[in-house]
Amino acid sequence: MEVKDTYRTIVSASEETLFKDRGSKFFGYAFPVSTEEEIKEHIQNLKKQHHTARHWCYAWQLGTDKIRFRANDDGEPSNSAGQPIYGQILSKEITNVLVVVVRYFGGTKLGVGGLINAYRTGAQMALEASEIVQRTIDIHFQLTFDYPHMNKVMRIIKDRKLDIVSQKMELQCEYVISVRKKDAPNVKVQFEELRCLKIIEI
Repeated sequence: MEVKDTYRTIVSASEETLFKDRGSKFFGYAFPVSTEEEIKEHIQNLKKQHHTARHWCYAWQLGTDKIRFRANDDGEPSNSAGQPIYGQILSKEITNVLVVVVRYFGGTKLGVGGLINAYRTGAQMALEASEIVQRTIDIHFQLTFDYPHMNKVMRIIKDRKLDIVSQKMELQCEYVISVRKKDAPNVKVQFEELRCLKIIEI
């Protein structure tokens, strides 16, 4: 079975988008995120920016192997806002993303069907205003070895075109390398065969 080692996400925060329906305004935003702290920060900033709005509905998804997600209706009828927004994240097959749709009430009730359509469209517009990219899922290994073995270690790193994330060069050297997930088992074996270093996944 082939290992899935790529995922799709957005490059940077989207432009602000606007969808209107019967006087209500729906401002859409998409952000690349990697932690729940970042998510909270973006939502707080939008609440300050749109402090007179009625609702700040959102959905997010984090992770590549273990997926975490949340959909929030923020006071709108149940499943009329967060779920339609999350549906757009799923349809674009992206992760590590937050989509927020901010609503200013225009005086006319839209009904559940109208809300679902408005929040879905707001999320869709925000994601269409974002650049979506495919990234590889990488595993990080820590290599610990004595300085005299540097050449052997560097030969594998160069042959395999591996990225060095960090390095400490002393009598005992410590490298952190980044390896594409599907290549990780073979790379690990190759380093283990050197017998002059310790390799652990971090």
